[in-house]
Amino acid sequence: MEYIYAAMLLHTAGQDINEDNVKKVLEAAGSDVDESRVKALIAALEDVDIEEAMEKTAVAAAAPAAAAAPAEAQEAEAEEEEEEEEEKEEEAAAGLGALFG
Repeated sequence: MEYIYAAMLLHTAGQDINEDNVKKVLEAAGSDVDESRVKALIAALEDVDIEEAMEKTAVAAAAPAAAAAPAEAQEAEAEEEEEEEEEKEEEAAAGLGALFG
């Protein structure tokens, strides 16, 4: 994964994504560099539009987060309803205690 992150970092910084630069980033991060993996990464990214790939990934990552928001709101509403119901029951019990008190 760190190889892909190195390529993304280089792209974001406006640097060329080549073997030397990827190696430098990985070494600066304290990672062990595997020459064959670096070469494979460079070959795999040859025909890839990195900007487009990053945008698609960001959209895909945001979708589950957006879907989770309504579920969290429903859970909060359910908790509030339970608390209100418990309060009503306590008030009713207190009122009955006053009748027999």
